Amino acid sequence: MKRRTVLSMEQALSLPYATLRFAQLGWRVIRIESTPAGDGLPGDPNRYIGARVLDDDRHSYFIAPNAGKEAIALNLKAPQGQALLRKLLVALDVDIFCCNTVPRRYAQLGIDYDTLAAAKPDLIWAGISAMGPDYPNAPGYDPVIQAMAGFMELTGPGDGPPTLSGVPLVDLKAGDEVYANVMLALAERAESGRGMRIDVSMLQAAASWLITTLPLIDFDCRPDEITRCGNEHRKFIPTNVYPTADGFIYLAIGSDVQWKRLTEIGKFAALGTPARATNAGRHQERESIHREMAAVTRRHGCDELAADFSRATIPHTRINDIPAVREMEAIARKLTVTRLPGGRQVRMQPLAVDLPGAARELPFPPKYGEHSRAVLREAGCGEEEIARLAADGIIA
Repeated sequence: MKRRTVLSMEQALSLPYATLRFAQLGWRVIRIESTPAGDGLPGDPNRYIGARVLDDDRHSYFIAPNAGKEAIALNLKAPQGQALLRKLLVALDVDIFCCNTVPRRYAQLGIDYDTLAAAKPDLIWAGISAMGPDYPNAPGYDPVIQAMAGFMELTGPGDGPPTLSGVPLVDLKAGDEVYANVMLALAERAESGRGMRIDVSMLQAAASWLITTLPLIDFDCRPDEITRCGNEHRKFIPTNVYPTADGFIYLAIGSDVQWKRLTEIGKFAALGTPARATNAGRHQERESIHREMAAVTRRHGCDELAADFSRATIPHTRINDIPAVREMEAIARKLTVTRLPGGRQVRMQPLAVDLPGAARELPFPPKYGEHSRAVLREAGCGEEEIARLAADGIIA
């Protein structure tokens, strides 16, 4: 089977995350970065975020999303660079081209779908932007889109300010949409032989997740149903974080049967009244239920409560910090890894889904422009031509 090849003009997180998923499948991913412009550090700004890991352009924040890739630096502001890009598409038999720059730059850089599809008609083209091509000037940054899409309005305590998620949800959602829609495009291309254009709007992708809130507006919902509620669940009572004698525990009651099992535990028996037998009844007494739950849980340790809830088959968990998550048996054996040139292993996040043949160890992320000359040679460029392109600032 032909190995898929992806050319990706990428930076930041949303698109590098998408193409990482391709690299994990064993596909070839070549990231394109700009040549030095003299007004800042070259290439992807994320190269320089976090602790310095290996050298000046591979810092800690850059490592995990870019393992297993190659890197070239190409000046797409110049017609010569744009022609070189089209040559690479054909010579390397590229399957997918991706970008995450603002749409107004597509034509300026010669990366618009029509231009690239004219060079390679079966090309699958995928772009991530803040709000899609109808809003060509809007920059896309995860926190801004979290605010714009209402995520911040839904996150945090009810009596506190709008709050960002601790995970860049919009970046990752947009990356997953590229991944999913490229798979759809490949399936359709296998039948039709035609490529496809995929435009991922970060705002639209984020808003597609408002499935438990946005539709409620047309059902004349109360304002408190579509705003912040801290760690509570808006519909299922009791679902919340509760204090214990030695920390906190999260409990999620998702049905009346689970509530009955909870109140059959001796220490919680007093909470079980006829009025609370249904979730609708518990809604009427939600504040008092949360107070009474907390009064019980704070008298007992996490381990004791967890044992009670496990015997009753009630969903619950300690509140794990990130080091604890990494050590969980279900996660620790699924982690992906990369290795520094000296051999030191770096543990990274697990695969999203276990798939046959997916790579759990990926090569260390490339230096800026590390593969420019090798990729050009592969595309048929001679040494004199490569030297001239470098001297003219078309590659770096």
